[in-house]
Amino acid sequence: MTRPITVKSTDLSPLVLAGRGKVRDIYDLGDKLLIVSTDRLSAFDVVLPDPIPDKGRVLNGLSVFWMDRMAGLVPNHVVSADPDAYPEPCRPFAEILQGRSMLVKKAKTFPVECVARGYIIGSGWKDYQTTGKVCGIPLPPGLKQADKLPEPLFTPSTKGEVGVHDENISFAKVVDLVGRETAVWLRDKTIELYLFGARWAEDRGIIIADTKFEFGLVDGVPTLIDEALTPDSSRFWPKDQYRPGISPPSLDKQFVRDYLEGLDWDKTPPGPVLPEEIIARTREKYLEIYRILTGQDLQ
Repeated sequence: MTRPITVKSTDLSPLVLAGRGKVRDIYDLGDKLLIVSTDRLSAFDVVLPDPIPDKGRVLNGLSVFWMDRMAGLVPNHVVSADPDAYPEPCRPFAEILQGRSMLVKKAKTFPVECVARGYIIGSGWKDYQTTGKVCGIPLPPGLKQADKLPEPLFTPSTKGEVGVHDENISFAKVVDLVGRETAVWLRDKTIELYLFGARWAEDRGIIIADTKFEFGLVDGVPTLIDEALTPDSSRFWPKDQYRPGISPPSLDKQFVRDYLEGLDWDKTPPGPVLPEEIIARTREKYLEIYRILTGQDLQ
C-alpha cells in the first residue's frame, strides 16, 4: 500500500469551512456538505496532539462500507465518496479528499448520541459495579466485566462539543428532546443496526461490544448520518481472545485509552504526546479491523 499523506487538519479555501469536529472537518457546499475525515484522534473528549496515519481513511471507508450494506434498513446521508463526482470547486483538492471524504445531504441532527451496548464494559461496567444498573437500566446481579448482556441495551447520551464530555441520559430524556415517536424510532433503529453489524462481524471472528450512531432528518425523513461502526465509535474484540472477567484485547481506540489511563493526566486539554510505538500500533489496529470487516486491504 502506498504511504498516504497524514492529514491533521484541512484548509480547502475557497470552500467554506462550516466547522471542525473532534475528527472531521465539514465544508458547506450550499445544499450539501463535504465531510473530511482527518487523522486526528480524540480520547476522553480531548483531541490529542498526534495524528494517526491512515485513521481518517479507515473511518471514512468503513462508514461508506456499512452505510452501503445497511441501506435497506435505514436511509443514509451519503451522496458520493468519489471526489471525481464532487462539485467543481472540490476538484483541486482531489488528492487530499481521495479515500477520506464524502459528499452528503444536509441533515437536521437529532441532539442525541444513540449508543447500543451488547456487552458490559467501559463506563457501563463502572456504572454497574456502583449501582447494579447501566444508565439507569437494572441488570441481573453477578455479571462479570465484559459479559454479554441478556439483550442489547439502548443507552443514549448527549452530544458534547469538542472538549465537552458526553453525558448519559435516560430514554425519558430522549422523549423530552425529540418526542416519543422519534425516540422509539431512534431506540429501535439503533438496536437493529447494531445487531446487523454484530452478526456480520461475528461471522468474521469479531465481537462488536458496543457502538454509537447518529441520526438526523433529511427532507423530513429520519436518516443515518456521520459515521457507522468504526473503531472510533465501537469496541471491536477478536472473538478468539474474548474472556469474560477481563477487558479483552481490542481493535479500536480503546488501545489508546488504556495507554492514557496509565499516565498522570487529568483528561483535560492539552492531551499528552503519544510515543511512536503507540501511534504505530494504533494505526495497525485500525488497518486490521478494516481488513477483517471489509475483506480488503485499505487502498
